[in-house]
Amino acid sequence: MSSDTWPGLPREIRSRSLLINDLEVHILEARPEAAPEGDHPPLLILLHGFPELAYSWRKIMLPLSHAGYYVVAPDQRGYGRTKRRGTQTVHDRYTFDDDLAPFRMLSLTMDIVSLVYALGYKTAAAVVGHDFGSAVAGHCALIRPDVFRSVVLMSAAYTGTPALLLDQTPPAKSLMQSLSEGLAALTPARKHYTHYYSTREANADMMGAPQGLAQFLRAYYHVKSADWKGNAPYRLPGAVSASSLSLLPLYYVMNIGETMPETVARDGPSAIEVATNAWLPAEELAVYAAEYARTGFQGGLNRYRCATDPQWSEDLKVFAGKRIEVPAMFLSGKQDWGVYQYPGAAEKMREETCANMREEDFVLVPEAGHWIQQEAPEAVVMHLVRFLRQHKLRSVSS
Repeated sequence: MSSDTWPGLPREIRSRSLLINDLEVHILEARPEAAPEGDHPPLLILLHGFPELAYSWRKIMLPLSHAGYYVVAPDQRGYGRTKRRGTQTVHDRYTFDDDLAPFRMLSLTMDIVSLVYALGYKTAAAVVGHDFGSAVAGHCALIRPDVFRSVVLMSAAYTGTPALLLDQTPPAKSLMQSLSEGLAALTPARKHYTHYYSTREANADMMGAPQGLAQFLRAYYHVKSADWKGNAPYRLPGAVSASSLSLLPLYYVMNIGETMPETVARDGPSAIEVATNAWLPAEELAVYAAEYARTGFQGGLNRYRCATDPQWSEDLKVFAGKRIEVPAMFLSGKQDWGVYQYPGAAEKMREETCANMREEDFVLVPEAGHWIQQEAPEAVVMHLVRFLRQHKLRSVSS
């Protein structure tokens, strides 16, 4: 299926690819109808998370372009129709044994800086990131405030770069290693989803889901949405620890012997819930299923592997203590556990990491869960446009 004929994708949204660094980057783009030929309207970059695609922004791209913005959503490295240069077909499947260096955060940030320049711009009015895209967007704004005039962080709090140890002895174990041991010692034994996503088995588990790939994705999207009534998030007590994380839903802190398809299957949607789902009807779910059937999940999982292995974030320590100085907004669903999945993260983002996040720009949208740009697109567009206009954010072309 051509991306130009994907169901739910307005015909005004264009699909194309750009040669950037070592990649052929697939983008979806929407331009303002009234923009004169050769004009450079303000640029918005939208960065998806896992397991998503540029397609995840389909419901908000056209309304944002109608508000006067040039809106660009790439398939990030390892996802969808973005592929390594020289790959002869759209089939570009990463493996567990591939080099992880291209998936470290500094590399992903360079991808987005390069995208801005490849589009003929020197600056972007905003970089907007959802889920794992929030971390990429946060690093873009922190490292290159001259390029990214503002940042919108969605569904995952951004807490900055790793701290310097100076003359301290490095800990014998990483935080994730310590948490994994603590969770495994609980009764019943548990494991964190980021640890699971870092294992060799995770991709095969999901590709070979007993319920089928499409039904696995259906259940995964369901349990993290406002449709699953078990989502009633609250601030977890204490610091980050095995005991505090054990209070999260099973899709975050899994039973130790289960796969992700097994975990989400127990709380999957009923036939009635599937039939009445307005934000992800069957034909739109089929786009995700077809794309992941073609590429696998390993490209996206490689980023989790970098996040759980400290060696891949060592280069970020040069920015230790640096804050995001450009205007920042946090936007999430009120039924999204991603806001509180790490105790203290949202508070650190608001009080330390972001120097310019106003009270009114920490937004939790009622009756929406983790997939907020699909579940509540009208609210997302409203808050984005309000934020951008209040700060009079523009772009500079090259």
